[in-house]
Amino acid sequence: MFNSLKENISELKKLTSSSADFTVREFVLSNNAKTAIITTEGMTDKESLAISVVNPMLRSAPDKKGEELFNFLVDNVLSASEVIRVNTLNEALRYSMSGFAVLLVDGSKQMLAIGVQGYSHRSVSEPESELVQRGSREGFTEAARVNMTLIRRRIKSPKLVFETMTVGKLSSTELIMVFLSDKATRSSVNEVRKRLKSCDIKTLLGSGYLVPYLEDSGKNEVFTGVGITERPDTLCGKLTEGRIGIIVDGTPSVLIIPHLFVENFQSVDDYSNRPYFAAIIRVLKYISYFAAILFPGIYIALVNFHPDYFPKPLLHNIRESIDHTPLPLIFEVLVIDFIYEVMRESGLRLPKVLGHAVSIVGALVIGDCAINAGIIGAPTLMSVAIAAICSYVIPDLYPQITVLRLSFIIAGGMLGIFGVAALSAVVLIHMCSKSTLGVIYMSPLTPFSKRHMRDVFVRMGWKKLSKYEMNVQNLEGGSAYEK
Repeated sequence: MFNSLKENISELKKLTSSSADFTVREFVLSNNAKTAIITTEGMTDKESLAISVVNPMLRSAPDKKGEELFNFLVDNVLSASEVIRVNTLNEALRYSMSGFAVLLVDGSKQMLAIGVQGYSHRSVSEPESELVQRGSREGFTEAARVNMTLIRRRIKSPKLVFETMTVGKLSSTELIMVFLSDKATRSSVNEVRKRLKSCDIKTLLGSGYLVPYLEDSGKNEVFTGVGITERPDTLCGKLTEGRIGIIVDGTPSVLIIPHLFVENFQSVDDYSNRPYFAAIIRVLKYISYFAAILFPGIYIALVNFHPDYFPKPLLHNIRESIDHTPLPLIFEVLVIDFIYEVMRESGLRLPKVLGHAVSIVGALVIGDCAINAGIIGAPTLMSVAIAAICSYVIPDLYPQITVLRLSFIIAGGMLGIFGVAALSAVVLIHMCSKSTLGVIYMSPLTPFSKRHMRDVFVRMGWKKLSKYEMNVQNLEGGSAYEK
């Protein structure tokens, strides 16, 4: 920075290439001292800026200039609650583009970032991807500061810690790491902080960009040890278990680390309903998961290699459908699966008013015309349809289910039941060997802990759950929980 106000403003305009949203408002105080306020159009609350900064400055009658005037304004005039001293031009621009107003004083080498953020953002609403019947209707928004408020409203504890940092050489995206200091281990917090600061990504536009940097292996594996949620109550529940949350400014999806496999089958409704009903829903979800990835593969394996396992009437119907279709069974299943994924993707991306048209066309073309024309068989279509419906029961695992279902179709069509069994063993070994921050992904199934199974397949009542605090620990080779 320079001592001259004119030079500072000129250099800032050069750095921003005189962008249209870069605004400079110069003032002359009663003692003829020159000051200026730099803002980014649409990012500040003009009313707050006028009340807490501009009006107090113009009404003051200081007899100082330069550094003395700068310190006088900071200590005696400005009424804003958030003021940060800035020492570099790049830092001043970063604060300005984050919604702060930057104050410059002629003769001072410092600047002041004043918190008067007022950019427009989506209001708090229920997240469409995590609907619940009995629970909060609030969901995270794109504004990181609003998300902090939603968390603080639910955990009013001094142990709740928020840490801010900036990631992205080009985007300079603000991250907020949140954890409970008495629950999360110091080693886990330090490791997550280290991985975030060492992230060399240039542009960070979504929370998913950070997942490869947070995982232990750093590879694009099928399963991930980093969870994601748009619900404040879900995140708060994980924080009380020792997890660490990462809020990314500009996206409503908050990351949770570490994340376990069994948590994909849990929802907020499980803890609001009676334990016996929650247990039925949990078992239903596990059955749906295995059916979604295995059903088409096992169907192909039995038809091609083990037809004697079918009852004779059913085998006769399957044989007739295969005889009247031109494609081999494995290609027939792959074609149906491909068409289903195309329909899903088109229905997901199209406007809602056209979504019904996609479903109607899909039902008519695939469900009726294709079968009547003898292009595909009804039993084959049913096997893929059952798998597709079951995959919707566990939306958090849909990407993994899609990849695994395709893999099992190929394995079952080429090697039969042996191929399905071999691939199952490979997937299981991969899942059991995966860990995040030292916490095994398949905990508490492996290593098995009877006491910690009280919230896996069957949820115990709150009187029993509240006796022990679930706390994820960074343990090597031991249980993932601490009493």
